[in-house]
Amino acid sequence: MKSLKKMAALAVTAAAVCSFTTVSEAAYQLSEEVKNPTTALKMATQIGLKVNENKALANLPDKDAIVVMSFGTTYVETRKKTIDATIADIKAANPGVPVITAYTSHIIRDRVLAKEGVKIPTPEEALADLKEQGYTRIALATLDIIPGIEYAYKDAVFHLYKNNFKKMTIGTPLMYYQGQEEQPDDIEEVMKALSTQFPQPKKGEAVLLMAHGTPHPANAYYAVMQNRLNEIGRSDAIIFSVEGWPSLEHVIPQLKKAKVKSVTLMPMMMVAGDHANNDMAGDEEDSYKSILQKEGFKVSAYLHGMGENEAVRKVFVERANAAYKALVK
Repeated sequence: MKSLKKMAALAVTAAAVCSFTTVSEAAYQLSEEVKNPTTALKMATQIGLKVNENKALANLPDKDAIVVMSFGTTYVETRKKTIDATIADIKAANPGVPVITAYTSHIIRDRVLAKEGVKIPTPEEALADLKEQGYTRIALATLDIIPGIEYAYKDAVFHLYKNNFKKMTIGTPLMYYQGQEEQPDDIEEVMKALSTQFPQPKKGEAVLLMAHGTPHPANAYYAVMQNRLNEIGRSDAIIFSVEGWPSLEHVIPQLKKAKVKSVTLMPMMMVAGDHANNDMAGDEEDSYKSILQKEGFKVSAYLHGMGENEAVRKVFVERANAAYKALVK
């Protein structure tokens, strides 16, 4: 679009609407030649980390909180090692700031409440509670891997609730920018972090990374991830997905062509939950482990979510810290 141009790093886009202003950091801005941009055109430039300031509430005292939004899981042990561990790291990085956990999966919330008696709020409930308690500035952080449907939900929460507070920010998922036009390369950063858990590459062996997959166009991120894995010298690590592209049936011919005999299945998901334990490593005949064994491969399974990887958790903390830093500056 000719009316868009790249802005310098850490500059902001000002899109004043009524009594509030929404800006985006390290993103894009409208050309100065656009004299009277519409609200929709302004919103189109609001990508990346978003910041909203409600001028009508500017005189309220600052009272800050961080809301960490996750899909959630019913698997208690992996939750402790992944979601809870990451949130604990975010708390440690922001001492004295209340950090609230919110789950976006209503089904998981209901099951956790029924089985464990633990009530975890939705993002909407968490924000309503914080508003009632007098909090005025909220940083939203996400434990999403890519900006797919789940992140779209969280972004919608930001836009629907942002003017209930003096100031609100929302950070990006683990992987957002791809190094385009001087942006950071989140994909390379995360692939390097993830590769710290890979076995050393050996001839005839491969690591199969099981992603979730999505009907959202963000499914294309997996192709970029594969490219970055190849570029960092880990072409032995191959991505496939449960509900998107590429599927395992796309990958098996690649393995045979490369004369791979042994594979390590590894979830490329925040937690090692139902998909990892059943779809990936289960003993049922339609599990990925069983399918690969029938194809003649020797199969081992690595049942640990990405949240157990300290290098990956560090990146999640970076994303949350960026949202909080934008809130208080």
